[in-house]
Amino acid sequence: MAQTEKKGGLLRKSSACKKPLKEKVVLMYDEIFTTEDPSKCNPRFWEELFLMKVNLEYLEGKLEALNGEELMKIKDNINCLFQHCIQALGEEHPIRVVNALQTLCALIRGVHQKNKSTSGFDIINMLVGFDKAELCMKNLMESLDSLLCAEGSESLKSLCLKLLLCLVTVTDNISQNTILEYVMINSIFEAILQILSSPLSRREHGYDAVVLLALLVNYRKYESVNPYIVKLSIVDDEATLNGMGLVIAQALSEYNRQYKDKEEEHQSGFLSALTNMVGSMFIADADEKISVQTNEAILLALYEAVHLNRNFITVLAQSHPEMGLMTTPTSPIPTTPVTPLGTTPPSSDVISSAELPLDADVQTSNLLITFLKYSSIVMQDTKDEHRLHSGKLCLIILTCIAEDQYANAFLHDDNMNFRVNLHRMPMRHRKKAADKNLPCRPLVCAVLDLMVEFIVTHMMKEFPMDLYVRCIQIVHKLLCYQKKCRVRLHYTWRELWSALINLLKFLMSNETVLLAKHNIFTLALMVVNLFNMFITYGDTFLPTPSSYDELYYEIIRMHQNFDNLYSMVLRLSTNAGQWKEPASKVTHALVNIRAIINHFNPKIESYAAVNHISQLSEDQVLEVVRSNYDTLTLKLQDGLDQYERYSEQHKEAAFFKELVRSISINVRKNLAFNTLSQELLLKEFSTIS
Repeated sequence: MAQTEKKGGLLRKSSACKKPLKEKVVLMYDEIFTTEDPSKCNPRFWEELFLMKVNLEYLEGKLEALNGEELMKIKDNINCLFQHCIQALGEEHPIRVVNALQTLCALIRGVHQKNKSTSGFDIINMLVGFDKAELCMKNLMESLDSLLCAEGSESLKSLCLKLLLCLVTVTDNISQNTILEYVMINSIFEAILQILSSPLSRREHGYDAVVLLALLVNYRKYESVNPYIVKLSIVDDEATLNGMGLVIAQALSEYNRQYKDKEEEHQSGFLSALTNMVGSMFIADADEKISVQTNEAILLALYEAVHLNRNFITVLAQSHPEMGLMTTPTSPIPTTPVTPLGTTPPSSDVISSAELPLDADVQTSNLLITFLKYSSIVMQDTKDEHRLHSGKLCLIILTCIAEDQYANAFLHDDNMNFRVNLHRMPMRHRKKAADKNLPCRPLVCAVLDLMVEFIVTHMMKEFPMDLYVRCIQIVHKLLCYQKKCRVRLHYTWRELWSALINLLKFLMSNETVLLAKHNIFTLALMVVNLFNMFITYGDTFLPTPSSYDELYYEIIRMHQNFDNLYSMVLRLSTNAGQWKEPASKVTHALVNIRAIINHFNPKIESYAAVNHISQLSEDQVLEVVRSNYDTLTLKLQDGLDQYERYSEQHKEAAFFKELVRSISINVRKNLAFNTLSQELLLKEFSTIS
């Protein structure tokens, strides 16, 4: 026994003295990192290199270890490697193509890491050389385009998209990535569309294709003519647009499902039991911990499609079975490396209408419903910066939808009724609504519900003024459509009126704190003008005459809030301070609301005195209102049904620049080594003829 141990010890000692053997590909990389041409001693060097399994980590690490001066010394070999990679993409042996694609990923990332502080032109020179850049990049883009459009391996297509994502996201600010000039000149737009229009390709690569397109559209979008913007704006092929919509719907639906699973898990856990035992005072804090990483990349893709392409609006209403109720296909699905929740591409295209016919017993859904549910989750908590950006982008998308004539037509269509289960923030003073009791209504009701929910749940110290302004603008734009087209929407308008009055009350209660950060009079004016819209035009779009009576009842019932608002704005408009002008605008806007209060209050008091009633019921107040309309005088206010249309370039450029930077960093981070792993690829190409 002792002898064996001795032998074992000797063996360990001798093996420890030996240097670990380097794999052949690493030795070949080392040759590239010298100043000599590696093919001098071995004419078959480049041919052999692309038969070797790529060691991405070693190659990138080697590049990162060099300083700028050392890198310049081996520039010729780097150029040579880059050019041979491009040549290998045209090879018929798939293993060479795979290895070339992965080597290109390592090269691009490694060289960019070393040249973060220098200009893009230096990087182009380092990778390919100025003299050959145009031809090499043209050949590279043509090869990638051919591989993406070919009938061949799905794994190769996946790797091509990974390389393109790598190329686009090597810099945080994609507009500073000068290599993308060659992606603009040698467009792969049609290849992306082909992926989205084919059910098989879409299932495998749709997510990456959509994210890639969203990023390319944002390259120098305000500085020059971006061909991807131009081409996306004129796409009218139904299969392609529907394909894009399906990919986005699937990604958002996956987020919604993950959130719901976490919510159920959270509610059934120990904390929930403790909450039930102690009472409801910890509900809000407990639910803040339900967190699923938001997916800004897919949201950006939805925004660009809605904003740029009028034809995409039809896709929003395209019916498909509710994804949460569908069973996934039994066919094998390629495994995807684990990435943070909400960022993984959908595993399967379960909503292809050709594969899954609609069942009369299954609740139907569409992209807009899925998006509204997603919005209701992300807009709950705006304290986190990512969620704040996501919430803002959701409201920008809804703004574009609310301005579109066709979108409004299907939003208000009585024949398109859906049951939309929005997520509601747990609050102590209200019960959780039962999902089963939700009525089927036109989709605009769900949009209004979402706006009301936001208004009610975000009156807090860190007041999200920008989001509130957008929220009120969306409601206003929907009302303008209803007034213009005389759409009488059966909606619980009282909930909206109540939310708006409570918002005004909050602004007044927190005047000092809020005025230190915000011009609250802009928001107050918008809220008051919404009431003016109802007062002036409500008879043309409120569902019944009694709805109009109820509007007056709410104004009279909550008159103290309007009186207090008038006192506040009058005080500030008579002082020579910075708020004089914005406060005086609110003063003028309150004229009709004050006329209603001053006209009906004495009548109500007189009615109560004559009938010896200390407190009138709602019906009695409404009776007084109906019998005294004739003597009410209101002023006609101009421009209530007018609004400024959304403009990205003038107002939102800074937001989108920062958002795209954040997405670029996130996409790059998730393009980790394991996502470029060869194991699955090599199984496909196990033999070389």
